[in-house]
Amino acid sequence: MLDVYNRAADPGDPFELCRLWVGRVDAESGVHAARPWLAEQWRSTRVRRNTTAEEVLTSRATVRFVKELFNFYFRDDLYGDLRSDDHLMLSGGAVDEEEWGLPGVLKECIRYALERDWYGYSDSCGRLQAREAVAAYESARIPGASYEAGNIALTMGGTVAVSTMADFLTSRSEPRAAPALCATPNYPPLVESIACRTATRLVPLPTQDGRMSVEPLLAALSPDTPLVMLQTAANPTGAGVAEADLVRLLNALSPSTLILLDECHEWLGPVNPLSPARAARNVVRISSLSKHWSAPGIKAGWITADSDLIAEYYEYASTHFGGPPSFFYTLIEVLARMERWRVTGLQAVGAEQVREFEASYGLTAERLQAAYTNYATERDARERSLLTLRDATHTRLSEFATVLKPRYSINTALTLPGWDDSYRCFRDLLRETGVSTYPGILNFCFSGGTVRVTSARSWRDIDTAVGRLGAYLARDAVRHG
Repeated sequence: MLDVYNRAADPGDPFELCRLWVGRVDAESGVHAARPWLAEQWRSTRVRRNTTAEEVLTSRATVRFVKELFNFYFRDDLYGDLRSDDHLMLSGGAVDEEEWGLPGVLKECIRYALERDWYGYSDSCGRLQAREAVAAYESARIPGASYEAGNIALTMGGTVAVSTMADFLTSRSEPRAAPALCATPNYPPLVESIACRTATRLVPLPTQDGRMSVEPLLAALSPDTPLVMLQTAANPTGAGVAEADLVRLLNALSPSTLILLDECHEWLGPVNPLSPARAARNVVRISSLSKHWSAPGIKAGWITADSDLIAEYYEYASTHFGGPPSFFYTLIEVLARMERWRVTGLQAVGAEQVREFEASYGLTAERLQAAYTNYATERDARERSLLTLRDATHTRLSEFATVLKPRYSINTALTLPGWDDSYRCFRDLLRETGVSTYPGILNFCFSGGTVRVTSARSWRDIDTAVGRLGAYLARDAVRHG
């Protein structure tokens, strides 16, 4: 990373940084260069300066560069010039919806909403009944929390939730001397949504044994820090923040410092009690159906926050996008109620649970029990299957790679011998094996050859892909360093 900054004519130009990064990869690839003209541009550069790591972490250009490289990866490489129907895609980052789609009960909610023609205008924060259901669910997850509908805003998925909330939060207050803090690894669209609006500092968090340390964030905090953004379970590593460490961080925040907790990857792992600190007034929690329920195309989720903040956000939502899709309110309501029943250990539903739904649904205790049983059965089977696949994939990959065993998520990060650049590693593996991986640089892992694979694919695809990777590494005596 520093080498690219040192050679750039304008280190504040993220597009030049992106061209140089790709050009360096092509220059090192020799006859396999995908774009020889970019390789030639890299070879014509010279060292112009000595850039420090702190300069990179605080530069506006860094975040925009990574976002542009993220765009380039998908638009120009993976689904552009390098695209092939023969590739095995382990780079997706989401569950294969054809293998593990929405539970039948949730699909029925969508059909029911269509039959009832429920796709008209709605409240800018979402339908009241759905928000009440989410509030009850979130209250059940946190001891002592008493969320109400006024604490909930339904959203169009996690990325939109973070982007709109970042825009809203930065527009409602005067700029501060201290920058916003974004913990990394992190998802480029989320970080860019903050960095494009306010001064931002990246804060890399080290990982050990599946846990992320919050010490660098604690060290970077100041009373003037306006905003912190943290994924409680990281993409791409699946590492999590221990609840005790999260409590230390939340308690260290100034009352005027808001923190966005992206909880979207906090699944498929240990189910631990959430701390009451997550319900503090300056904590904004983001949830999404995209990762949990194999439904990134539905674009649905919710924000949980202080009621005064949500009341202000209502006007922002009304002005900027109107409101979330009303078509999915029934799905969210049913999902939230059934998840709450699971959290509280409910096995048998009765009249009390039937009364949670409006009478026009026409539910009976028998029908609701059947739906709940089917939902729980499908959900448990799905989770067992995904965990088994993740463990099996980890075991196979460990035969030839250093694997960071995830605590959460369907993603696994691995480092292969011989690469010190994750983007070149992706390119080489795709060319030589036809297996697509996701480079760590795209989530602000600036050094090393770490790539991410997604294990939520059919075992046939996983077995074939891992076999190709292992065979290639075994026969390739010359490493790319």
